[in-house]
Amino acid sequence: MSTIHQDTICAVSTAPGTGGVAIIRVSGPDAIQSVHAIYAPMKSGKSLLTQKAYTITFGNIVCGDQLVDEVLVSLFRAPHSFTGEDTVEITCHGSVFIQQQILELLIKQGCRSALPGEFTQRAFLNGKMDLSQAEAVADLIASTSTGTHKLALSQMRGGFSNELYKLRTQLLDFASLIELELDFSEEDVEFADRSNLYNLADTIKKVIGGLADSFRVGNAIKNGIPVAIIGETNAGKSTLLNLLLNEEKAIVSDIHGTTRDVIEDTINLNGITFRFIDTAGIRETSDTIESLGIERTYQKMEQATLVLWVIDLTSPDALIETLAHLIEPKLSGKKVILVFNKADLLTPQEVAAKQNLLDKVQAEKITISAKFKNNTDRLQTKLVEAANLPEVGQNDVIVTNIRHYEALTRALEAIQRVISGMDNGISSDFLAQDIRECMHYLGEITGQISNDEILGNIFAKFCIGK
Repeated sequence: MSTIHQDTICAVSTAPGTGGVAIIRVSGPDAIQSVHAIYAPMKSGKSLLTQKAYTITFGNIVCGDQLVDEVLVSLFRAPHSFTGEDTVEITCHGSVFIQQQILELLIKQGCRSALPGEFTQRAFLNGKMDLSQAEAVADLIASTSTGTHKLALSQMRGGFSNELYKLRTQLLDFASLIELELDFSEEDVEFADRSNLYNLADTIKKVIGGLADSFRVGNAIKNGIPVAIIGETNAGKSTLLNLLLNEEKAIVSDIHGTTRDVIEDTINLNGITFRFIDTAGIRETSDTIESLGIERTYQKMEQATLVLWVIDLTSPDALIETLAHLIEPKLSGKKVILVFNKADLLTPQEVAAKQNLLDKVQAEKITISAKFKNNTDRLQTKLVEAANLPEVGQNDVIVTNIRHYEALTRALEAIQRVISGMDNGISSDFLAQDIRECMHYLGEITGQISNDEILGNIFAKFCIGK
């Protein structure tokens, strides 16, 4: 362990600002001594130095003879703590001034301010969790829906790690036997049963492939499903966005070309996060700024998983038919819902007449009035159905992290080369190299194989105090 992880660190672990209470976490070899030096227990209380682990004591934080605050002190002794080190948590009143006073007193005792994510990083370095579990801590803190919460909990509890450990252990056994073969290459012997290795490689390929494929679902749950709201100018896109978000996010006007840039926000429907993207209306224009907005519309269409194509129901039939059939060349392969808006401007008879035209369109469609919120509940139902995300349980193993996905993809390529190599009868040294490469990428996910640059990048994204 490097010197930087042998000192004692401190930080406020609760959210920044004023609150009812705040928690200051101290961890490291001198954590208990540092807090003891500024802590005065009640008359019946024991010294922190002799206090048992997993206990809470009530007392005062003092600066000389001056009282700073009345606090609760929770004590954890190594290795049975979150970081694996001696750890003390001070629960004080939530005044920012009090928090700062206590931190300054701790620093005078030799502590230093913790870096972002340093407590979790120490937990990883001390073997309390692997790297994928450490990343799940950040995901759990950032969870905003039932799905993200369940996935983060599953990963933090080791569901994903256990799968990878099993695969890596099985590969390690065969890699060892193949390496042994190389030592006896002149005697032409095989210690690793090729049929067993082939079956194992095929099984591992299926497991890794399944984990990699789960990233589509995991990424959608974690980051939200991008939904582009597109259509001609003045079709009611911004009105629809405001309705879905339940706030006045976009400017609504009868003037064509009001929306000139992309507007984004998220909502949660049935536990699924949707990222709605209101785009500039598509039309021919000589306005430079509006043209840039339309160009961004096409970019967002490419990036979106779902597309709400809003069409003004009061437009001439020929125009509606033309717009509806543009779906094929422009949005091939995407899930599209045609939203025929402004039904409130037509009589029921006119809507029925239009319906005959709409029935000819081979696409998911719905007729609404965004202005009067007619049928918009059905639109939300269609969005959830189009997302087609499975129910997620706490024991489900689903990949949500792009770093994990990239490592799994490379591990999959390596195990496919093992299978292909055995089909073509390649030598043991090439097989061993591909098996080692597969193990390397699986180890990168859990942190069995890591470097300081990767670790620094991961933990720098954590909040201070965690």
